[in-house]
Amino acid sequence: MLDSDDTPITMPLEQEWTEIRESVAKICEEYPNDYWMKLDAESEYPTAFVNALTEAGFLSSLIPEEYGGTGLPISAAGAILETIHSSGCNAAACHAQMYTMGTLLRHGSEEQKQKYLPGIATGELRMQAFGVTEPTTGSDTTQLKTRADRDGDHYVINGQKVWTSRALQSDLMLLLARTTPADQVKRRSDGLSTFLVDMREAKGNGMEIRKLDAAINHNTTEIFYDNLRIPADSLIGEEGRGFRYILDGMNAERILIAHESLGDAKYFIKRATDYANERVVFGAPIGKNQGIQFPIASSYAEMCAAELMIQKAAAMFDAGRDCGPEANMCKMLAADAAWHAAEGCMQVFGGFAFAREYGIERKWRETRLYQTAPISTNMILAYLGQHVLGMPRSY
Repeated sequence: MLDSDDTPITMPLEQEWTEIRESVAKICEEYPNDYWMKLDAESEYPTAFVNALTEAGFLSSLIPEEYGGTGLPISAAGAILETIHSSGCNAAACHAQMYTMGTLLRHGSEEQKQKYLPGIATGELRMQAFGVTEPTTGSDTTQLKTRADRDGDHYVINGQKVWTSRALQSDLMLLLARTTPADQVKRRSDGLSTFLVDMREAKGNGMEIRKLDAAINHNTTEIFYDNLRIPADSLIGEEGRGFRYILDGMNAERILIAHESLGDAKYFIKRATDYANERVVFGAPIGKNQGIQFPIASSYAEMCAAELMIQKAAAMFDAGRDCGPEANMCKMLAADAAWHAAEGCMQVFGGFAFAREYGIERKWRETRLYQTAPISTNMILAYLGQHVLGMPRSY
């Protein structure tokens, strides 16, 4: 494969990281559907599961060895998340730690990296919260209204964020706020800054967190900032360049989420295939019927195509190449493949798909999320239309 500067990049045709996949799968065996059903019913965080992954070193896979991590490429991190999902578990409780720390790693000061990354690697510190989305601006991130005003050796934060998942389980938050009013900047993306907020000190001192009930157990919240004072050295990189720092980490986010969707697709295809071979109606396995067989086969083809795009995006990312189009496409294609596989699996199981004990409806609900988050299909199509195909900006 050649990228835009004609430099050869190798891309695997077979699954990589066999030992990692096997080790993760063994951990997942200890957390069957009953575990997730109980958490789902009580809207609780999977603490035991996250601790097991942390102790095994899997959540520090992208942190360099010099900061206590294992320094693996993104394809290894993807294999971890994919295996979690193909095993019927859910990595949403901890996946943000893998990609949010990338902003700190690439743009933070050496002092910040030394202070936080080793603790994140060991699990002593949780960096799961990502404060970007706001109630009134949604995907229009450049127009967010949360302010960070400099006051001596502090910044004072005022505003509101929504859909900030895992805020109640995090020690650290990556926060995007406006430091220069929107009417005083030349470009829409200017005047935004990124901060690493120590939530242990902020909670109850200008930060109020309220849990949001949702269709899936995503441990999500809304957060209110009322004159929250944070040290000036909480700023990551340069003031006013925060939007670029956030974007820099989004390719990793897209690729890792795509791996989760790929795992979901594999889970649903296997469950549907097994059931289609086992379930006998009218004297024959239901998989004999083309109405059952063809949707599963179609989902399999979609899944294989998405997997190739994920491998391409990961290879380009690890080679340090610009992979914005590929990262967005692999997220969209994998999310579509997973959703179609989920729908097909629901049909194959029929009424039993709605019985919680089977785990199908829980995974079906969780899979639907990635049609919308962390970026919707329509936003990806708009990006491709404008930045790849050269058509006029649509928004």
